[in-house]
Amino acid sequence: MTRRAAHLTRNLPALLLACLLVAALAGCSKANGKDPKAKSAVPVQAVEAKTMTVPVLVQAVGNVEAFASVSIKPQVSGVIARQLVRDGQDVVKDQTLFIIDTRTYQAAVLEAQARLQKDQAQAAKAEDDLKRYNTLFEQGAVSRDQLEQMRTNAEALRASLALGRAQVEQARLQLGHATIKAPISGRAGHVLVQEGNVVGKSGDDRVLLVINQLQPVSVTFAVSEVHLPEIQRQYAQGQLKVEASTGDGVLLDTGALASIDNSVDKATGTIRLKATFPNANLGLWPGQFVRARIRLAERENAVVVPSQAVQTGMNGQYVFVVKPDLTVDMRAVETSAGEEQTLVVDKGLVAGEKVVVNGQIMLVPGSLVEIKPQASTPAAKPAEADANATSNATKSAIQEDSAKPAPAKAEPVPAQSAHAQSQANATRQQVSPPPSATGKQQ
Repeated sequence: MTRRAAHLTRNLPALLLACLLVAALAGCSKANGKDPKAKSAVPVQAVEAKTMTVPVLVQAVGNVEAFASVSIKPQVSGVIARQLVRDGQDVVKDQTLFIIDTRTYQAAVLEAQARLQKDQAQAAKAEDDLKRYNTLFEQGAVSRDQLEQMRTNAEALRASLALGRAQVEQARLQLGHATIKAPISGRAGHVLVQEGNVVGKSGDDRVLLVINQLQPVSVTFAVSEVHLPEIQRQYAQGQLKVEASTGDGVLLDTGALASIDNSVDKATGTIRLKATFPNANLGLWPGQFVRARIRLAERENAVVVPSQAVQTGMNGQYVFVVKPDLTVDMRAVETSAGEEQTLVVDKGLVAGEKVVVNGQIMLVPGSLVEIKPQASTPAAKPAEADANATSNATKSAIQEDSAKPAPAKAEPVPAQSAHAQSQANATRQQVSPPPSATGKQQ
């Protein structure tokens, strides 16, 4: 026997075992009715593309801005004696927010009033002297130089009197600035300087508070310049409605276009617009990003598909189209905004073609699919069905048991007797040998 023959003889059992395993696996596959090379269908949900009349919508990402925003700063220096506003409080115009220590400014008012009274007395005396010197000059008792001197004194005191009145007004104005009031109605932000701090000194430019007007509120956004002529035409005819919604499409408020910027951005080719919203429910907040949408016109015979049918890849948007042989084809499309979770397919799809709306994650071009119906009404929950079946089975069992005659009552076994009987059975099982193949004990 050669070396090769001896090697095959030694490995013959292993080769036979491998052949048997392969045959068994092939038999199991055929018995189960499954061909490993057969392509399995991917379950998906699909709908047909439809044609309908839809409005032409222009959408853009907008930013909410306060209709008016005021930063409150002190106009006089001093210690904040009282803080009458808290964080996030709604305030109305002319409502008192802070009071700076007024004692210094009240004293300045009294000082200015005293100087004014002094100037008034001197001015009155100068006027009397001027009248008297005029009479004496007519009588030849005084010279013209003396008369001119008295007239100069009277005019200087008139100027001093006007200056005193201005100083009194200035002192009162400073006293008024010590009481800081809200210039607009709105909502207060965080109070940045609290009671007890010294404010208004030289070089101190701190902001005490910021008030934003939230009703109404503004939204600014930019759209492509290609829509500018139509926007200008409809804006000139009347109010152009603008809708603000979240990224998920939840409508927040409806307003009107307020202004169009005076130039197009050369870098992006967009025009900046601003819309005003009443914001009655305070759904819009300054700094928030929203989706702004303008309705310009209506488009007839537009191909519409659900928004979940359109996917986005590296090369742009695409859909999976179901062909008559139940295989799918990946088709590039161009879309525009639609209504109620829909998109208008501008290019790449015709009406009547089926597109996949659920299950795209398992698909590649050429995949075989199985179209599952969309659930219109929620089916009964399995747990509830099992509970109902169990309840019915229990009721049937109870009815059958009630129909059967009651069995005779067994006499109760004493606890000690039952325990002894169990011990005896256990001992018997240990002592008794297992039965032999012939059924006899050895």
